Amino acid sequence: MALAGRQQDGRPAFLADAGYQGLGAQTGGRVVTPPHRNFKKNAPDWYEEMYERQRKAHSSRRIRVEHGIAHLKNWRALASHLGRREHISDTVQAVAVLLSHQQTADLIPARQV
Repeated sequence: MALAGRQQDGRPAFLADAGYQGLGAQTGGRVVTPPHRNFKKNAPDWYEEMYERQRKAHSSRRIRVEHGIAHLKNWRALASHLGRREHISDTVQAVAVLLSHQQTADLIPARQV
């Protein structure tokens, strides 16, 4: 779940994935999930376009937070690493190099194949 911002009454609103559908009604609309699909088969074209547009808008807002959570998980292994004290300078230098490399890679646009 991701914090989406505030509702008009000042309470926080959360964006969730489809696994949390139904929670919005239980929380007074504070949890926002992707739209429910009303047509299982033979949906009209206008409905498909509207559904896809709403689903894409929802996921576009959630993806920023999902990427942030994934970035934190990348460093979880180092948090519990108990290295030897005499190697701490090497460990710190290795982490700095990895972080610098990752930040540089984020700035370079992905190549189109």
